[in-house]
Amino acid sequence: MPADREMILGKVRDALAPLHERAKLPSYDGAVELARTRADAADPMAEFAARIRGVNGEVVPDAPALAALLRTRGWMRGYCDPALWGSLEPHFGEGFHVELSFDRARVDDYQFGITRGAGAIAETGTIILNDTTTSTRLAALAPWAHVAVIPRKALHGDLMAAVAALGSDPNVIWCTGPSKTADVEGILIEGVHGPGAQIALFTA
Repeated sequence: MPADREMILGKVRDALAPLHERAKLPSYDGAVELARTRADAADPMAEFAARIRGVNGEVVPDAPALAALLRTRGWMRGYCDPALWGSLEPHFGEGFHVELSFDRARVDDYQFGITRGAGAIAETGTIILNDTTTSTRLAALAPWAHVAVIPRKALHGDLMAAVAALGSDPNVIWCTGPSKTADVEGILIEGVHGPGAQIALFTA
């Protein structure tokens, strides 16, 4: 088995050897214009809320509403980015068990994860995560419910604006609603490769 593995990896290395540098990224400066009708584009927050609901995601208006939602669904044990917990803790109250350090060895213990989001896209209801703002990627992708706390100023109107704001972060994830797959028999199943509930909370 080790010999087979080395043989396969050797072929991959040989195939990549001639590629001394990566191809340049295309220029998005006005080069692509999507043909679309966006009736609610004048109100990005309303547009985002409508789009994320359309893919079975959710928006909560404030921290008390978030705590109430988690409690109603019985999601009482989870993780929160330490940078966020100071402003959220007063609204959670009794019964919640929130950890500020994510233990990989107990990944199945967490019912929810609250992390910072790098941004969002109104046009598609997409939440943007990256390594710079996400305290731990596993906390955003492993628990059943993921809550992204996003600054209102980071809500982009459309895909082109979001692409222009990508920056140089080495890892960017665009999450449009809960994780989904329809690989088996074309049946859509949510929560297979990631969160089964995707929740956005916008802050000033």
